[in-house]
Amino acid sequence: MPQAAADPATPLPPPAADARGQRQRAVADAKRALVLDAARAAFFELGLEGASLREIAKRAGYTPGAIYSYFASKEEVYGALLGESLERLNARIEAACAGAPGGGDAARLRASAGAFFDFYRENPRDLDLGFYLFQGMQPRGLTPELNERLNARLRDALTAPQAALQALGMAPDAARAEVTGLFAHTVGLLLLSHTGRIRMFGQASQGLFETYLEALVARAAPALLGLAPARATPP
Repeated sequence: MPQAAADPATPLPPPAADARGQRQRAVADAKRALVLDAARAAFFELGLEGASLREIAKRAGYTPGAIYSYFASKEEVYGALLGESLERLNARIEAACAGAPGGGDAARLRASAGAFFDFYRENPRDLDLGFYLFQGMQPRGLTPELNERLNARLRDALTAPQAALQALGMAPDAARAEVTGLFAHTVGLLLLSHTGRIRMFGQASQGLFETYLEALVARAAPALLGLAPARATPP
């Protein structure tokens, strides 16, 4: 009796070698994640200069040689941690823009700027990581290439508010200057908030940020708020 032909629409089970490869990748990913978790704790306790690969390996439960299977140096480990943080930041901003109420440019400006602020407000250690706050605010130890690649992803997080400002009618140079001011204002408020210094002024970072953001919207699109046009002056 002839054997029935296999239905081409029915997926075939993966070959044994492919299944074994998937298991190996899953194990490697789990080990890499464990190394990154150990490195994150070591960097926050000891700083980039004080945390050695040997210390990271010890915390992860591996030998230093095993770490080199995943990362060539502790700077590369740090770059992976910061890169992952910046990817989450960018994803947060993209999601906020996609869900902006009304879908207008002013709504996208509020959503993107607010997502940037909220991400670092809710994740103070990501702020420390992103701005090297545990080691004197200098990206020491990172290669220029790695530092520029990470900075590029941070700049990517600010393209949405700049694009919204330009869509609202601001010239590119003025929009860039305003985004620089927005960035500086946001980071300054977050630093005051995370260190507790903002209490000396009797203020709350969230309210101050919202006031600044509404003033920015007014400068970008005064007609939306019934105001006379204002000219943005680069700092």
